Amino acid sequence: MIKSLQLRITLQEERQTGILIKKASQVLDVNPEDISVVKILRKSIDARKKLIILNYKVEVYINEQPTEDTAYTFDYKDVSSAKPIHIIGFGPAGMYAALRCIELGYKPIVFERGKNVQDRRRDLKAINQDHIVNEDSNYCFGEGGAGTYSDGKLYTRSLKRGDVRKIFENLVYHGATDQILIDAHPHIGTNKLPKVVKNIRETILKYGGEVHFESRVTDFNIVDHTIKSITLQNDNEINVDKVILATGHSARDIYYLLHTKHVQLKAKSFAMGVRVEHPQHIIDGIQYHCSGEKRDELLPAAAYSLVQQVNNRGVYSFCMCPGGFIVPAATANGEVVVNGMSPSKRNNEYANSGIVVEINVDKDLYKYEHHGALKGLEYQKDLERLAFTAGGRSQTAPAQRLTDFVEGNLSASLNPTSYQPGLKSAPIHSLFPKLIGSSLRKGFKAFGEKMKGFYTSEANIIGVESRTSSPVNIPRNENLAHPELSNLFPCGEGGGYAGGIVSAAMDGERCAEAATGQL
Repeated sequence: MIKSLQLRITLQEERQTGILIKKASQVLDVNPEDISVVKILRKSIDARKKLIILNYKVEVYINEQPTEDTAYTFDYKDVSSAKPIHIIGFGPAGMYAALRCIELGYKPIVFERGKNVQDRRRDLKAINQDHIVNEDSNYCFGEGGAGTYSDGKLYTRSLKRGDVRKIFENLVYHGATDQILIDAHPHIGTNKLPKVVKNIRETILKYGGEVHFESRVTDFNIVDHTIKSITLQNDNEINVDKVILATGHSARDIYYLLHTKHVQLKAKSFAMGVRVEHPQHIIDGIQYHCSGEKRDELLPAAAYSLVQQVNNRGVYSFCMCPGGFIVPAATANGEVVVNGMSPSKRNNEYANSGIVVEINVDKDLYKYEHHGALKGLEYQKDLERLAFTAGGRSQTAPAQRLTDFVEGNLSASLNPTSYQPGLKSAPIHSLFPKLIGSSLRKGFKAFGEKMKGFYTSEANIIGVESRTSSPVNIPRNENLAHPELSNLFPCGEGGGYAGGIVSAAMDGERCAEAATGQL
């Protein structure tokens, strides 16, 4: 017999050996010896009150052994001689598009502008230490895309776009911990993701696919509303039949290329703002009601999620990284962009999060209208260049104490930071356009009311957090093809159809199904 239960466990109870069996036997009124296994399906933390509760969703096996853990099998077959599908970009969308092509009996041929995960490390070191940005290999470009070295948070609300569980199971198949199948907000960690990404690439190669690094696409040869061939940076021209475009939200050259060729694009609303960084113990104290004390060893570094309406405009936290660090995410020299990430243990002494403001491209960017569909992109670029100048014309980022930003004061000194290239005190309050700066100031005050202790001079704000999502949409029809290019399938974050690793992966699978005629 199998029974499904919700169990509520206190931290004190969590320390007891066999507590789940004990609790389940009490709830079901059965002998503990009759319980074969308590299988955990989901685990979350309820810290709304001082008594912190661990919520477990479980299956209790009574005088019965559990069946196979997964309903998914990844039975890839050799496709080395199969019909090819060309994929541009090897982030989550491109990787999962390639895997799905193999499942469907097609040969994926992937072109990635950046380097493999191992070789990317040298270029990341150059950004952090020497302030040199390799415009093809950085925190955004390279094997695995931006997600590889940017945390690996897997939480998604895109439950209707595909099979979330399959995505998770596939990550476990390729080396991720099976804890991601249980946690309410699963996370792999920037230290473990590269190995998973490398394993995915090796699966693709093993079964006959191709992955070409340092192969940036520079041109499309379009004839009769069809892409006949693509040209690479070495001028090599490749004939193509179906093309999945999975280049990510920072591949601006692709937007410019399509725009130059008069291929339909649309401006898309997005969000911009700053990173706010607190000592982790402050966030722990607020969320776990343990101010002045260390959090319980059973609890992970505390996270938060905040949202506030300011003059009918959303101000919200984005990509919150407990126990994490801030990284330089620029993709070109002459700009400063910041992003956040966490290692798997989330054991760094700082917590950071994007705090961003909604930008409505139809109402807010009237000064940029002459850029047409690229107006949001140009707005992004202007603020990134401004941050570069304010930071001292290097990857040093402009920063301000949180309270000084809200009160309009230049910070005489800054707090310690996890951001390796360093910080420079700058009057961010006066540098941002009013629609962002004013909204952020009011938002921070509101967040301080919601989380007592959040609004503090011990926190820095660091600019600029600008790559939350693509400011450009590459349209597609009901068959997921571009309405003007019958064999181009815009995909993932770069097309404007995803907002993270999991949603991008699911969209990659759907585009593979569309490109192979099996949607």
